Amino acid sequence: MAPRFASRPEAVEIADYPMAIILDADVVIRGEKGTFDLKRWVASHPNDQFEIAAITVAELWHGVERATTPHKSRRERYLAAILESLPVIAYTEHTAYEHARIWAELESSGKMIGFYDLIVGATALERGSEVATFNRRHFSQIRGLKVIEPK
Repeated sequence: MAPRFASRPEAVEIADYPMAIILDADVVIRGEKGTFDLKRWVASHPNDQFEIAAITVAELWHGVERATTPHKSRRERYLAAILESLPVIAYTEHTAYEHARIWAELESSGKMIGFYDLIVGATALERGSEVATFNRRHFSQIRGLKVIEPK
């Protein structure tokens, strides 16, 4: 069976997507824990659109599922509020290509980062978006990715 594309999926024009800031899990988690004022930071960027990658949603739900009873309901409410206010960006065929390309590049250079970070980075590159994270060290390994550290 022949592959659907010779070397990569049909190019998606970055202009097809609005420029956005994709929030990494650590930004949302620090917001939930109260060590970072996520609401204030988002409000300080009124001209930006914020989004969240589907893999990040899985990471955050994992945190809810692992939480002990006293914390679980609070985390669940916090995550529900986040998901109500942010578009969730799906993992597409093009994301899969970007993911594989970044993975191969970093692995061959000996600069491999976490698998979920690879997917968040691929999602952002596919869309021409930035990633907001407190983990600049990992994300800065992805060539061409714009990384911002919230203040």
